[in-house]
Order: sequence, then structure tokens, then C-alpha cells
Amino acid sequence: MELNDLCELIVDCEHKTAPTQTTGYPSIRTPNIGRGRLILDGVNRVSEETYQLWTRRAVPRSGDLIMAREAPVGNVAIIPAGLNPCLGQRTLLIRPDRSKVEPSYLNYFLNGPQAQALIHGKTNGATVAHLNMKDVRTMVLPDFPSLPTQRRIAGILSAYDELIDNSQRRIKILETMARSLYREWFVHFRIPGSEQNPRVESALGQIPQGWEVMNLFDLAKVNYGKNLSTKKLVDHALYPVYGAAKIIGRYTEYTRNERTIICGCRGSVGEMQITEPQCYVTNNSFTFDPNHPDNFFWLFQTLKERGLRDVVGGSAQPQITLDGISSVELVTPPLPLRSLFQNAVRPLFEESWLLNDQIQNLRRTRDLLLPRLLSGQINVDATP
Repeated sequence: MELNDLCELIVDCEHKTAPTQTTGYPSIRTPNIGRGRLILDGVNRVSEETYQLWTRRAVPRSGDLIMAREAPVGNVAIIPAGLNPCLGQRTLLIRPDRSKVEPSYLNYFLNGPQAQALIHGKTNGATVAHLNMKDVRTMVLPDFPSLPTQRRIAGILSAYDELIDNSQRRIKILETMARSLYREWFVHFRIPGSEQNPRVESALGQIPQGWEVMNLFDLAKVNYGKNLSTKKLVDHALYPVYGAAKIIGRYTEYTRNERTIICGCRGSVGEMQITEPQCYVTNNSFTFDPNHPDNFFWLFQTLKERGLRDVVGGSAQPQITLDGISSVELVTPPLPLRSLFQNAVRPLFEESWLLNDQIQNLRRTRDLLLPRLLSGQINVDATP
């Protein structure tokens, strides 16, 4: 049985870049295709006219699957209800025949180890792995269980994904709450009890009296992380490794015992992150060690709010150097106010970290169940 036999259609995207705008229909490119779910943060948008042109071959609808043909090759995500996307470059649309296969089951199967091995075995390209349409359509699949069993398996796995999605939404709410409080106090200067505090001139504009402008290096020790070749990364090792403010793998040792503020200095330049405890930070990130523990959350939010675009350099590859970041000046409130903010937002961050741990546990459990359910190792009783 080939994939084509289970589908109403498998069509390719337009082979050109869609003109984008700030509002409109989401245009799904390969970075927007996660393993099973679409990633819509920062998605490109297109106009009604572009949408009509880009959906001439097929109008994507709920339950269709979108596959990445390149970078990351083979990722597949299902279109949720209520979303009207169009295909961006290097993607293809798969419409399952619902009389033969449950769409969500096919989504899980194509993201499972057996199908991924088939997909990656058919990729070609000297510099970038690429998947041909013919190879997708003619992919040979095993016999699938009955539709009721497919639905039962998909229901078990989707329960984990729904819990993950719910936790991610809660994390975003917590992050928004912390940012809103920061902006209220330290951007708009609306601090309870200080409404009558006069403003004074500073190098960065008017600030409340008693505040000052301080150099970043007077507020924290800033250093590069430690060099580590990606060839040394170890699958399933204990400690996460942060490259440019993102986890890039795992290693048998760690360089940071406590949670650390980091910023990408190459690659994801300027992206701020708070690490997990006991982690390895590479030299693609800066580490920030506040000179007072009550500076921690205030400094993190301040650097996120300010941004570091003005200190990015590098002609071939954008980067930030220690020399460049040494010029950063920050509007700094008195320490008691920083301490008050620390105490106010700490519970928000701690709850967010707890939710993130739960997400990782749910993903591990789901990923362990996935191949066993798909292969029939775990018996699933399903009745029509």
C-alpha cells in the first residue's frame, strides 16, 4: 500500500515566495511545521488575493496534513479546525481519504520512527536534504488497523498533545503577566505609592527621581559560554546544552549549576533565555551573573524589553561581542524596587518552569507510547 492509495490528493506548493503583510491568511513555511502541530508564532501572513492564487491547486482545510520537503525535511503537522492557511515554499499538502484512514492517526504515523526512517531514506540533495513529490506519493506503508482502532490510538496520543498545548498556553499567560507588570513599573513608571515622584532628565530621557542610568557591566558579570563541538553532544545525556540561547543537545558535564540568564551572541543573536539548572552554555551565548541576587528577574526583563539590535555587528554573520555589549546602558531603579519586583514575579517564573517540566515529561511519555501503539505492541481495544 502506498501513501497515495490512502489520500484524496497530495499536491505541491507554489515554487515562489508569497508576498507577505502584517495581517491576513497564515502562510505555512517549513519552520512553521512542527512534529504533529503547526507553529504559528511569527507566521507570515498573506492577502486575500495572494491566498486565492496560492490555493489554486487545493484549498487546505481542517484535517489536511502539511509536510516539509526541506529543513526540517519530513516534519508533518495537521491543520486544526478554524485555520485557513496556504502553503509556503518547500511544503506539500496531504488530504487523507477519511474512508480509509483517520487523519490524526496518519499524522502520528508519519511523524513516527518507522515513517521518518522511510522519509529520510528517500531524501536527496548535496547541501540541503530534499524530498521529491514522487517519493512521497509512492511511500510504501504497512497495513493499518481498522478505523475504530486508528481513532482510539489517535485519541490516546492526542490527549497528551492537548495537555502539552494547555500547559504552553498557561506559560504564555504567565510570561505576559510578568512582562505587563515590568512595563507598568519600569517603562510607564506607574508604581503604586510613587505617583507624585518627580521626573528628572538623564542620558536616556526622563526617569523618576532617585533612579539612575547604569552600565550593564556594573550590574552583572557578562562572559561567553564555553566552547563545545557539536560532535561531542551525547544523545540522552543528563545535562542540556545551550547554543545560541536554545537547547541544541545534551552532554555528560555542565558548566552552570544554577539557572542562568543567557543571550545568543551568534546565530539567534540577541535572543534572551533563562536556562534550566545544571546545564552547559556554549560560546554562542553570553552568560549574565547579576551582582545582586535581586537583580535577576529585573535584569532579564530589562534586556528582553530593551533588545540588543543596536549592538549587533559582523559582516558575514551577525554577532554581538563583549566589546559591543559593553556600551549598553540601562535605566536602573533603586535596589528595593528591584527586590519588590523579584518577589512579585518569582512565583510566575517558578510556575512556568514547573509547567515546562511537565511538558517535557508528557512529551517523553507520548514519544515512548507512539511507536508501541502504532506497531500494535500495546493492545488497543476498539469497537466500531
